[in-house]
Order: sequence, then structure tokens, then C-alpha cells
Amino acid sequence: MKLLDQTLTLTLSQSSAVVTQNRDSERGAVVLDAALVRKALTQAGSTPRMQWLADSTELDADEFLRAAANYFHLDALPIERLRQLVPDFSMLTFAECQRRGCLAGQLPGCSGLTIAISDPTDQANWMWLEARVRQLGSVKTNFALAVTSDLRACLVIAEKSLKAMDGVDLEKGLGDVAASGALTISISHIDATTSPVVRLVDSTLYDALRSGASDVHMETHNNGLVIKYRIDGVLEVVKQIDNIEMAHQAISRIKVVSELDIAERRIPQDGRFRVVAEDREIDFRVSIMPNLLGEDAVLRVLDRKHLTGQFRALTLDTLSFDAAVIDFIRKISLMPYGLLLVTGPTGSGKTTTLYAAISEINTGLDKIITIEDPIEYQLSGVLQIPVNEKKGLTFARGLRSILRHDPDKIMVGEIRDAETAQIAVQAALTGHQVFTTVHANNVFDVIGRFSNMGVDSYSLVAALNGIVAQRLLRGNCPHCSVPTVVSEDLLKRSGLLAQQAIGANFRKGLGCAACRGSGYKGRRAIAETLPINDRLRDQLVQRASISQIKQSARADGFTGLRDAAIALALAGETTLEEINRVTPVE
Repeated sequence: MKLLDQTLTLTLSQSSAVVTQNRDSERGAVVLDAALVRKALTQAGSTPRMQWLADSTELDADEFLRAAANYFHLDALPIERLRQLVPDFSMLTFAECQRRGCLAGQLPGCSGLTIAISDPTDQANWMWLEARVRQLGSVKTNFALAVTSDLRACLVIAEKSLKAMDGVDLEKGLGDVAASGALTISISHIDATTSPVVRLVDSTLYDALRSGASDVHMETHNNGLVIKYRIDGVLEVVKQIDNIEMAHQAISRIKVVSELDIAERRIPQDGRFRVVAEDREIDFRVSIMPNLLGEDAVLRVLDRKHLTGQFRALTLDTLSFDAAVIDFIRKISLMPYGLLLVTGPTGSGKTTTLYAAISEINTGLDKIITIEDPIEYQLSGVLQIPVNEKKGLTFARGLRSILRHDPDKIMVGEIRDAETAQIAVQAALTGHQVFTTVHANNVFDVIGRFSNMGVDSYSLVAALNGIVAQRLLRGNCPHCSVPTVVSEDLLKRSGLLAQQAIGANFRKGLGCAACRGSGYKGRRAIAETLPINDRLRDQLVQRASISQIKQSARADGFTGLRDAAIALALAGETTLEEINRVTPVE
């Protein structure tokens, strides 16, 4: 760490040290000193600072590299030497290296880890590197300076080899599974494909699965195609292709494998397809939407076997809810009849919550039937029915048939229309336990949704046992989170008083290999619960105002989503920025 401290001191505060680099005698001498570095920090503007320094000294690339390395007390890595560096992405991930302009690995002739950087004037980058080096413990670390363009070129080469290495394991055991008719994606298949469009789509899917993305967005823009992955609930741009024709062809390829009409570009289309990767079948649910410039595609990843092994031991205790929420869901799930509603936006974990509840009550003594669109995960001992609207099997029709199949417990994947809502309520009123989801912002809006669907309020409140509204928050990375000071402006924007922050343990992730440089690792579930008691039933039947219902709920100890989110931020488990992104300020 002495090197980092020394370098920062030289960059920011050294005023008298001067390092002189002599060019050939015809061109005279050029000086790179602390005054010039300070000038770059204040005057470079949008120009990269190292580029500004190189232009100011009028040195060519090799001469400037040697001069800058000498000044910042770093080793110089010309392109020939840089290409000998063997990347080690277990130390710094590829995404981190791309984002921060660095590359870590083993350099022949040098002991320990070598980290090549391109901008030693970036103080924030130095602080991040300092924290990362501390995490490496006793590993000897050497810092070196490389030209930005050389570093980018090496990252491009490293990316290709990285993908090839990651794809090796996927070659095993694909033969038997591939016979099912699913597309097979692996490095060898991608490399063997001659069509650039097929290669683009297959590599996009392959990398999405490898990065743990839940959704793939392919957006047609003015100049071409932008590809984004949703990871931990947040979209991340992974590739941009400046070719509008390639964009159209890529969307057409998605429509072909999804068995959609490639000639129809004026209306939305929905479909699905299946791929084989890592010896398992993975479904993709496809939504095609027309836009001004062509079409966009969103692919939802449905890895049905991803959690199957965990579901054998999945209980509400394995979820990240607090104890009060778990007790509430468990209590409602164990009731002999009635309706349990779980609400939240797409991707908020509603299905996983219901599966956990069903897993706890799945003792083999009851007939449990689900109807879902699609079946996201397989549950042992449960009859799971997939919706097939093309064949006429809708939620409403399937639910009617389920009631003739002697069920004890029923799960309806989602209530989308009035007919399904009416049947679900009637089933709950006739001795069945019904679990279902509905899209609403909070537990109080659910009542309005059912009213808009034409469900009689008396029947609804008679059937309803409880409502759960949930969200998923990204948690601070346990490997790189550090205590942080929150500004008064952020507290104000978060709806917090300065007194509330006294004694709080605010933390924020710096970004590391474990969290892909984002500072967040995994997600934490928060929820608000509303038990339906006699007082609330009376208010709902009398169509009391939402404010009256909220007042009654808070009198009974109701805790809202925002309250739960703030508690996590104060405990240092997430950040105020994250809770503001997910929950509104009240």
C-alpha cells in the first residue's frame, strides 16, 4: 500500500519534484511535472487526462509511456510486454477491468500479481484498487502503466479466450438432451456457426445464462441494436451493434425459433422456445413489441430445474423475509380454506414465495394442484398444469376443471381477468385453500383491483385471509462493503430526518470480483402484510376510504414496504439509493 499512497501523494500534492524526459537532441527536452499533472486534473475536461498529458508534452506514445511510468513510480508496459500478461479474472473480473481500465494477471519474470492500469491520475480508481488489494491479503502486487488503447486491445483478446474457456464444460453430455428438439448453445456450436446473426443470438443467450440474467432485452435503436441483461433486477448494457440490418435480422431470428410470424411487424407477438446448456433444458418466454424503428424483443429466462434441488428443502425460513412476515405467511398457509394473495411487480419473487408456502404444507395428505403460465419450476408431488391459450386452456377454464379434480389446495399463477377472479373467490368460499398472485402496488390497492374486475366486495372479504405485498432489494456486497457517510441531501430525498440517521450503520459496496464491480451482491426480500380481521372486513364491505383502512391497519401494527426498506438501509444491509429505486418515499 505504500506504492498507492506514494503515487497519490505525487499526483495530487507534490509541487517541487520534476522528472525530465529527454527526447532526441533535435527536439529538445520535455518536462512532465506535478504542475502539469495538476493542470490536467482541472483543465482536461471531457478529454481523458492521460491523453491530455500526452498531447501537452508532444511525446509519441512510447516516449510518453516511459515518462509517465517514471513520474508515477510505475513499471512501463509497452504493447509487446502487455500481451505477455496472462489475465487472472478471479482477482479482478472482466467487467471490472472493462469498467475501470485495468487488467490483472501473471507477467513472466515478475513474482506475484501484476495490475496494469491506464490512468494513474484517477483517485477514485486508486481507492478502489487499494481496497481490492487489501482483500487479496498477502498476495504480492505490482502496479504497471499501459497505454489505454493497448489495454483495450488486450481486453478484447482476453474476452474471446474467456468465453472459450467457460464453454468447455458445456460440451459434456449434450447429446442425449439435444434429441428433445431444443436448441443447443455452447462455445463449439457458436464457433461452428457461419451465420453472423445466429452467432450473435446464440452468444447473447449463452452469456446471459452464464451471467445469471433473468431477462434479455434486445432493443432496436437508430443506429442498430442494443442488448441488455437484467441482473439482480437492474438492466445492464452488455453490447451495442451499429448495424440496423443486423438488428432486424436478430429479431427475426428470435421470432423464427419462437415460431412467430416473421412477416408481421405491426402488432405485438408472444412465444417461447427452449435451449440446452450445461446438460439441462432452459425455457425462454419471448415478447416481441413493434416500435418506431422496427421491433424490440424481451426474453424471460425460465430455468425450471435451477431451483428444483433447493425446493426439496425450501421453506419460508430459507427466504430472506423477517420473522414477522414469515410467521404471517405460515399462519395463513396453514388455514383450511380461504384466499392468500401475494402482490408485487414482475420479478419480485411472488412465485418463489408461493412455492415456499406450498412446500411447507405439501405433506402428501392433501391434493395440491397448480395452474401456471408458464410453469417456472417443478414441484415434486404437486400436479402442475400449464396454461395453453392457443388450445383454449386459460386460467378460468383450467380453474373450473381443477375444481372437479378433488383438490384441497389450489395455486393460480396469476389473476388476470374478472372470470378467473370470480372462480378463485368462489373456490375459496367453498372449502378450498387458494394461493394466487395479482399485480398491484401495495396491499391496499389489491382491493381496488378486485372491485374493478367486478368481484362482489362481500364475497371477496369473506374469502380473503390475508394479503402480502413484496419487493426485492439488492443487498450490499459482503466482500467489499465499507462504512459510508450519507449526505444531508440524500437523507432528505429519502424522507429521513437527521435524527433518524444517528446511530445508523450506513454501508456501501466499493465493487469487487464477487459482485461484478456493482457493490451489490444478491437480493433481499421485503414485504408488507395485511391480515383480514373483522374490523377490516366491516370497513371493506362498507366501502370505507383507503385512509381509514390504512389507519385501522396501522393501529393493528401494520408495517409498510418503505418502513421495511428503511430498516435494512439503517442496518447497513443495503443503500438508501437502492431503497429509493424500489420503494416510493412516503
